[in-house]
Formats: sequence, structure tokens, C-alpha cells
Amino acid sequence: MRATVIHAPHDIRVQEVPDPAIQQPTDVVLRVLRACICGSDLWAYRGESAREPGQRIGHEFLGIVEEAGSGVNGFAVGDLVVAPFVWSDGTCAYCAEGLTTSCPQGGFWGSVGSDGGQGEAVRVPFADGTLVKLPAAAASDDRLLTALLALSDVLGTGHHAAVGAGVKPGSTVAVVGDGAVGLCGVMAAKRLGAERIIALGRHSARTDIARTFGATDVVAERGGAAVAAVRELLGGEGAQAVIEAVGTEQSMRTAVEITRDGGSIGYVGVPHGSGTGLDLGVMFDRNIALRGGVAPVRGYIPELLPDVLSGAIDPSPVFDLAIGLDDVPAGYKAMDERTALKVLIKP
Repeated sequence: MRATVIHAPHDIRVQEVPDPAIQQPTDVVLRVLRACICGSDLWAYRGESAREPGQRIGHEFLGIVEEAGSGVNGFAVGDLVVAPFVWSDGTCAYCAEGLTTSCPQGGFWGSVGSDGGQGEAVRVPFADGTLVKLPAAAASDDRLLTALLALSDVLGTGHHAAVGAGVKPGSTVAVVGDGAVGLCGVMAAKRLGAERIIALGRHSARTDIARTFGATDVVAERGGAAVAAVRELLGGEGAQAVIEAVGTEQSMRTAVEITRDGGSIGYVGVPHGSGTGLDLGVMFDRNIALRGGVAPVRGYIPELLPDVLSGAIDPSPVFDLAIGLDDVPAGYKAMDERTALKVLIKP
């Protein structure tokens, strides 16, 4: 089969690799219908996170079960399913409490020795604990299929940030970051009942989506100017709930400075140099809580799926460029150069 492989920074290739096969009774082999490129994939693309030459890449996908191991009970050949970005056994203590990203037997797609999502097929370990079945009819609905793909990562990650920030009905929320996760954070905050949502972003195409998703205000400034603008909108105080969806020093510092005393920050931006953005003395003095981390999206899919199926929420606009598998290297370039928000792959 063909799959996306990273050889070095800025060296992404689509090449022939061995077909996946059942290795354990709990495995399935999945034919990929939709995949995408994540903002976090760009850190490997830019050389800021280590990868072995020839390693697979990609962790967001959905597709059709092609083969099921003898120990798989919840799925059959022909089922349409979505995969969260981490596989998990579904039986350990962490899985039982919804923290599937800490499953001792779990792992990330594209890790050494595993398939990546940006290919024609994937071997899925622990299928019963990992996959979620989707309605078969969705396979013929292009828009819905695209919206359902967001359940594999960005929608659940935005929701995790909103939960970490303590968003509740009537909340005032500020969202730092206008990437796909930040935009899904806006959607999640609106879904959880936020009354006012301030989106921080400089790109009108993205902030237009933020307004569609529920943002009531947009702040285009950065750094100190952004802090002043948010506080001016809120009568001199910060937001009760802040979503941090970037992961840099500046974004984390901004998040702290726009949080109201006694408020909370939900952070889901993959950290890259963000440690120095945290001043624990300031957070201590102002009673600011910090919650978040890698999102256990498997636990959120059952909650979010009905709203996607009903059309109550539609995250599909975050995918603004659709390509075939052969064009994946160009898709990485487009996202790296910020000419695309999030690239959809149709193998």
C-alpha cells in the first residue's frame, strides 16, 4: 500500500510500504476513507520534534473495517469507524476513568513500528477499546464524513480545553490561537453555554470561521496589545475561562495575563518552548488554575458524536483544503506556510 513517510525535516514522501496485517486477535485492519494533517505534525516536519528516517506520520483518520481479528467483538468487516489519535485497550484503570491517553498498552499512530493515519490502510490494535462505530450512511455523505473526521482529534481536543478551562453556561471565554484546535475550542465553548467568546487571531479567514462557530468578539493584536484589548472588552478584567491552543511561550503568557483572578486556563497547545510562559508566583497570587494536556478524545467521542450527526455542531469548515494521497507533501507545505488551515486527505 501507499503511506506517508517522513525522512528528514521538510522531507515528506508518499511511498510503497508493507500492507498492514492482523498481528493480534484484538486487531483490525482499516481501509482509510479520510485522514488529515495536524498542526502538531508540523513540529516533526520542521525538525522541532525528533523522528526516525522512514517513520510513518499522521494520527487522524476514519475508514472501513477490512479485516477483524478473532478476539474483536464490537466490529465486523464493512463497519464505518473513527479512530481517536491514541489507541487504548479500553480495560485498564485509566481507560475506565476516561484517561485513555495514559493507557499502559496504548500508543500514538505513527510511532516507531506502527502505521500512520496518512495512508491507505492502518492496523488498529485493541480495536474494541479504541474505535467508535459510525452510521454506515455517513460514508456517502462527504460533508458529514469530513465533520466526523474532526472527532479523531481537533474537535475532542478543543472540547478538552473548554472543559479544562471550566466553561459553563454564562461563562466569558477567551481563546488564544486561531488554528483548527482553537476554532474547535470556540465551538466547544459555545456548545457548553458560554455567553461571550473572544477569539484571538490575526487571519480574517480563520476569525470568520470563529464567528461562525460562536465567537462574539475578535482581537487581532498580539502580546501586550492583545492583553490590553481583551481587558478593555471586559471592563478591565480578564476572562473567567481561557483556552490556550498554541503551546508557545508567548501564547501561554498571553493566556495567563488575560485570565480573570480566580479563573482557569485549559491548555491543549502542544508545548514547544512554553515553560517560561508560566509564572507560578503570578498564578498563585491571582488564584489561576491550569488544567489540560493531551486530550483523551476517545472518552469524548460518545458525547460529541450525536451533535455532529444531528448537525447541532459542524466542525467541517476547519478543513479548507482537500487533496489526494499523492499530494500530501504539498499539503504539509501549505500548512507550514499558513496558506491552508487544515488539510483533508482523501486516499
